[in-house]
Parts: sequence; structure tokens; C-alpha cells
Amino acid sequence: MLAETIFSAVSAAGLGIAALTAYRKKYLSAARIAGWSLVPLGLVMTGAVEWAFDTVFSPVAWVGFGVLGAAWLLLLTTRGVERRRGGRTAAGGGAEPAAVAPGAPAPVREVQARPAAGKPARGGDAEDFSDIEAILKKHGI
Repeated sequence: MLAETIFSAVSAAGLGIAALTAYRKKYLSAARIAGWSLVPLGLVMTGAVEWAFDTVFSPVAWVGFGVLGAAWLLLLTTRGVERRRGGRTAAGGGAEPAAVAPGAPAPVREVQARPAAGKPARGGDAEDFSDIEAILKKHGI
């Protein structure tokens, strides 16, 4: 109740200053001051001030903020641990993905014969693709 009274008084004072400014023939400034002075009155009339004060002085609201902070901290910590492990899961334990079924065979990787790095496979074209081959080899492709 006290906050609503204070906000209304601030609004009335602002409107008084706007009236004095308009009396001095500074209508643009007076309109701007009047606009800003009506904001606290509008907040009081919509109930936003009462809601804000109820939230600030409510222990349940502060516990809620604490719970949100704990959730954020847990999510941040698990993300950091996951990045340190390199995206591996604790159940898998390795870089290989977990099998779909217990008896399923591991995927077979086909090994292709590659020509020697020093010898061009197709005349002068191999020199053009040597950089691309180095990048693909670096990524294991």
C-alpha cells in the first residue's frame, strides 16, 4: 500500500513539473516529462507494483530463484564434464558407440587401398587434390 502511494506521488510531482515546463513554452519537453511521469501511475494501476513487492518479500519466490540457480549450475557442470570426456558416455567407456543389441556384431569398416602419397594416381591431377586428401586423412575419412 505504501509503494502505491509513493508511486502515485512521484507521478503527480512529474505532472506538476510537466505543467511548469509547458508554461515556459517548452511543449516538447513538457510532453516527454508527462509521459515519463505517467509510467509509475500506470504500473500502480495495473498491479505490477503490488506483484513486484509480493515477489521481492516472498521467501517462496527466493527459494524458487535458488532452485533455478541450482538447476542452471547442474546443467552447466554436466555440460563441462561431457566436453572434458570428449562426448563419450560413462556406460560406453570408449570412443566406439554402444551396440544396439547385445548380440549385434560391430560395424565393419572397409579399408580402401590408397596410392602412395608421393606418386600421383592420375598424372598431374593428384597434386591438386593433395591438400584435400591431407584434410580428409586428418579427420579420419
